[in-house]
Amino acid sequence: MTELDQPTPEGTDSHYKATGSAVVRETHSAYVFLLDTVAYKKKKSVRTDFLDFSSVDSRWSALDREYTLNCRFAPEVYMGIAELTDPAGGPAEPLLKMRRLPDSAKLSTLAAAGTDLTDYLSDIARIVASVHLHSPRNETISHEGTREALRGRWHANLHELRALSPGIIDDTVLDAIEVRSARYIDGRGALFDARIATGHVVDGHGDLLADDIFCMPDGPRILDCLDFDDSLRYLDGIDDAACLAMDLEYHHRPDAAHAFLDAYLEAACDAPPASLVDHYIAYRATMRAKVACIRALQGCSESKADASDHAQLALKHLEAATVTLTLIGGLPGTGKSTLATALADKVAAVVLSSDVVRKELAGFEPSDPHPAAVGHGLYTPSMTDHAYAELLQRARTELAAGRSVIVDASWSDPSMRERARLVAAMSCAELVELECSAPAATSLHRIETRKSHVSDATREVYDAMARTRKAWPTAAGIDCSHTVTESVEAAYAQWRSVVRGPLSLEEGASEEGAQPRTTPSTMESAVH
Repeated sequence: MTELDQPTPEGTDSHYKATGSAVVRETHSAYVFLLDTVAYKKKKSVRTDFLDFSSVDSRWSALDREYTLNCRFAPEVYMGIAELTDPAGGPAEPLLKMRRLPDSAKLSTLAAAGTDLTDYLSDIARIVASVHLHSPRNETISHEGTREALRGRWHANLHELRALSPGIIDDTVLDAIEVRSARYIDGRGALFDARIATGHVVDGHGDLLADDIFCMPDGPRILDCLDFDDSLRYLDGIDDAACLAMDLEYHHRPDAAHAFLDAYLEAACDAPPASLVDHYIAYRATMRAKVACIRALQGCSESKADASDHAQLALKHLEAATVTLTLIGGLPGTGKSTLATALADKVAAVVLSSDVVRKELAGFEPSDPHPAAVGHGLYTPSMTDHAYAELLQRARTELAAGRSVIVDASWSDPSMRERARLVAAMSCAELVELECSAPAATSLHRIETRKSHVSDATREVYDAMARTRKAWPTAAGIDCSHTVTESVEAAYAQWRSVVRGPLSLEEGASEEGAQPRTTPSTMESAVH
């Protein structure tokens, strides 16, 4: 056998080894032999839960498939399949032949050097978006974008990760990843259905990493797409892009991660909720944690830290992906509408206002004044009940689509609050309850000096509501008598404490990742 055919033994700590005139680089599933102008890739004879290269035939098939698929991204790099013959008469070993590209042009190298990557990332985004655009769409591909398929991939990854990670990743971290990922999926069925319906589930790359992208003077070359399992390459375009964003962030370039995502979304004409992007970044980080565990078990000592760090990155983005329903209530003039608008900007939430919805239902413009005493005009009990039911139905729709919601209303009635709790439970959303307060003199001054406002509250309305308002013991009190900045920071601290709080299986999802205990029929009656 030639010198090139002598693979470096598994279990070495080094990623870079010299064998004569060739340099060998090792991944968890392959060796790449680098010569002056060409490179050869040899699949390892390995079998894991997610790939099988244990036979020569399986390696031939895998490399042929890899050649065909990668030509979509970099046809000028992939040259074909070569044979490495055995003088002793054994079966020939297939090698994928590629043009060798300079390490100095690697995206990971440029990122580590602090290079401005804006133009490169725009070009990479356009290539990826173009492959997605020209991807076939069919039932098999679309199935992999369903909530059930995604749940299955998460389950498989976490199952494999738990088996690989003892002594590497803390079980409590994996528990939190499992609960948060399942909770997001369980409440977002409408979102995943919409992604399929709008053609965003494609045959993509499947493993976009900065180490496999080369920024050449005439444009980037994207290598090494996922080839061993088609179903893992059938994915939401955001899932594909999230892989590179995750990798850039892991390499301490969050600026580049954001720039790439922005460029991809523009090129793909896509506008997903931010929570979906964070969810897929977390999924990708979890997959890389699994790969790092495999490398650690193969003897690469630094991979232990990589695995742990990727798991932490996954947890961070699952927290960011948390969908919330925030109730902001209080008496008129306490500043709840101002707080709702400012907090929404901070947490990227949709604001729904009872004042606006009440007038829309009556066929009026929100800014048109229609004052009336409590219990009269637009403020009869039936109109109020109708307005709250509409608010919660709209909230439910937004939550299912992956968007957090802030509902700005008085929330005086405990039964209305209970309806909101049911909506949050059925939507697998975290519930934040905030009650605004201010001295009566302050509130009345605000009411009487408003120049233009959707609220019709008057001094008489304030007094009547103050007399009948029921206690709200589950809400955090927010003093809105100071500056807006101070009020927002206090509200945000409460919001963060809920989002970051410990989650358990009993607080939202069953062990099967199914549904919370509230039944759909109960939910329908609660909303309507």
